[in-house]
Amino acid sequence: MPWARAGGVAATLSALFVAWQAAAWLVGSEVLPGPGAVTVAFIRGLVGGDLARDMGMSAYRVVVSVALSVATAAPLGLALGLSRTAYRLTAPLVYLTFPVPKIVLLPILLMFLGIGDSSKIAVIFLILFSQVLVVVRDAAASVRPELALSVRSLGASWRQMLRYVFLPASLPALLTALRISVGTAIAVLFFVESFGTTSGLGYYILVKGWGRLAYVDMYAGVLAMALLGLALYFSLELLERRTCGWLQAGR
Repeated sequence: MPWARAGGVAATLSALFVAWQAAAWLVGSEVLPGPGAVTVAFIRGLVGGDLARDMGMSAYRVVVSVALSVATAAPLGLALGLSRTAYRLTAPLVYLTFPVPKIVLLPILLMFLGIGDSSKIAVIFLILFSQVLVVVRDAAASVRPELALSVRSLGASWRQMLRYVFLPASLPALLTALRISVGTAIAVLFFVESFGTTSGLGYYILVKGWGRLAYVDMYAGVLAMALLGLALYFSLELLERRTCGWLQAGR
């Protein structure tokens, strides 16, 4: 299965590159360079240019945001999901704040945290936090009572219940939420790195690429951001395979 899946991914990427090259020939303009020229610019930027530094900064901001959101939202979601009283009391607050697009808070965060990494990480953190909180809370609350009672009747302590029942029940939902949120995090990252900074892939694409009419470098930055998103997605998928083996067996 892994080899078959890898072959499918390779075939899809090959088809995309062929379509890209065909579009570049059809347009016939430097505005749309071919994949070969962009790949060369990508490698050159990684080896001797600023692309490696900017890609590293973007990866750092996303990874820190993900780690902070999991470390704070997952335990809180478990606590709310396992307590009917806490669930009921906090439900109106979660219901009102979850649909609010957190990106609108960026100007406020910039005023309080400045234009450095803190404000950029905070925006991505807020987006991921709300999604992780709701998913983990609902997953913990949906654990079947008879399952919990059967384990409890065997003499399991509260800590054992948490480790062997509620955490395994919530972990797949948590990882699924993170995989879905990766695309949103990358999109928000591009936006927050497009101004008030001198590093990151958003800065590389808009300032070093588009701003200088260096279209090949601009597309190299887009390619780097796409690869960053894919790397995060597949890392979370691999983590799910390692930690949720019973799901793979069921599939």
